Amino acid sequence: MSGLVLENLDFSYDSTLILDNISLDIPSGQFVTLLGSSGCGKSTLLRLIAGLQSPTTGQIRWNGNAVKGTSLERGIVFQDYALFPWMSVVDNIAIAINKARPHISKATRREEAAAALREVGLESAIGKYPLELSGGMRQRAAIARALALGSPLLLMDEPFGALDPVNRARLQDLLLDVWEASAPRKTFVFVTHDIDEALYLSERVVILGSSPGRVIADLTVGFPRHRERKTLFNSEAFHALRESVAETIAADTLRQLSHHSEKAA
Repeated sequence: MSGLVLENLDFSYDSTLILDNISLDIPSGQFVTLLGSSGCGKSTLLRLIAGLQSPTTGQIRWNGNAVKGTSLERGIVFQDYALFPWMSVVDNIAIAINKARPHISKATRREEAAAALREVGLESAIGKYPLELSGGMRQRAAIARALALGSPLLLMDEPFGALDPVNRARLQDLLLDVWEASAPRKTFVFVTHDIDEALYLSERVVILGSSPGRVIADLTVGFPRHRERKTLFNSEAFHALRESVAETIAADTLRQLSHHSEKAA
């Protein structure tokens, strides 16, 4: 089976249930966003898919194979860039390529790294160091590194959360361009708590409730591709879907507050 499958996934930490009975089937090439309030387990779920942690019960499969530990099949981009500050940007990417394809020459690795940087519009920063770049440029470099690995599944943990609105919008558009241009199309699982970002980027939004984290809605985003931001954000369809998503999250929050009040009483 092609794609990502999660079956009856539970995850506990120190006897506390963090994720409860999560089942998802994500076909190859789909752009899916995990949406929910802070603390609902979105990042934990992403780490389980990446193989950085193991579920307490249940299974995760990628293209029919059980996920057991990390793999270059599943690239991940974090919010904090995770670039080596003592290496130039091109060398940061070349060292990742060396891990993926150690048989190729150093010159070829640097050529591929430079090509990945050009793909995200960083040709002018190839010889610079991370501290010489803005936050948006460093995040583009982190995305370039993930792309250079050639991973068919890309996991992104709130990668734009620390950016200003202008750079955030630019990188959202860049990410859509990269996804739409990939052949075969890569599978994206993107984590955010921003409803507008989720609806703008995704073909599908999975909403997680919390205490413990569980799927409370799985929505198809039916807007056409090649989205124009202003037109989409001003449309009645966008506002209706946004309101529905916000109401779903708010209802779950009220449920949690009511539950905690009952326990305290």
